[in-house]
Amino acid sequence: MAPRGAANTTAASRLRQDYMRLKRDPVPYIVAEPLPANILEWHYVVSGPDDSLYAGGSYHGKLVFPSEFPFKPPSIYMITPNGRFKTNTRLCLSISDYHPDTWNPAWSVATILTGLLSFMLEKSPTLGSIETSDTEKRSLALKSHEFNLANKIWLELFPEQAQSSRDLLERRRLERLERKRLALTQGQSILNGTNSGDTHQGHGNGLYSAVANFLVIGGFAAFALIVQYVLQTISVTAE
Repeated sequence: MAPRGAANTTAASRLRQDYMRLKRDPVPYIVAEPLPANILEWHYVVSGPDDSLYAGGSYHGKLVFPSEFPFKPPSIYMITPNGRFKTNTRLCLSISDYHPDTWNPAWSVATILTGLLSFMLEKSPTLGSIETSDTEKRSLALKSHEFNLANKIWLELFPEQAQSSRDLLERRRLERLERKRLALTQGQSILNGTNSGDTHQGHGNGLYSAVANFLVIGGFAAFALIVQYVLQTISVTAE
């Protein structure tokens, strides 16, 4: 059963009904929960669709409903940096309180969340939207999990999403360590191959010794460059 909110009004009754409908028929890519102490404030999490620039991202936001709901629309906010909307800013959408003239009282919380996701996947400008590159959006998608884990409300309302984010970050950490280990192993193999070649050639004249020393130094240099490249790659991936 949906938690009782602070408002004992038609709005609270309608929002409880919407809550039950959402549980029976979830909105694709979105989960939502009202605050236990205030049913007029809902928080949602959008999971970026796989075929979008937001793939792999997890985006936390909130809906603030007026006491006159469903006869007046809610305010809509995005909290997680996403590259599409400003954070902690009221968004101007046809389903938000910026456009009470276009609001339809028959629209439910599910309708609002579906409309929000649809607009997020578009590029149409509006008050509260921002322009960023595709690369920036993908980078923010990678960073979204760590950002959300620092939010107390998100942790309390969405424990399953929180655990999924922790698991994802742990897998990424292990993958970075494995890539680093493989690169170091490959670099060491190159160095060992150079030294082995020197041993098989035996002790030649002075010219050969000079060439052998040059190869050893070159091997060390190559190893150092490989390590430096791997560390830079890991750093960029982690960002």
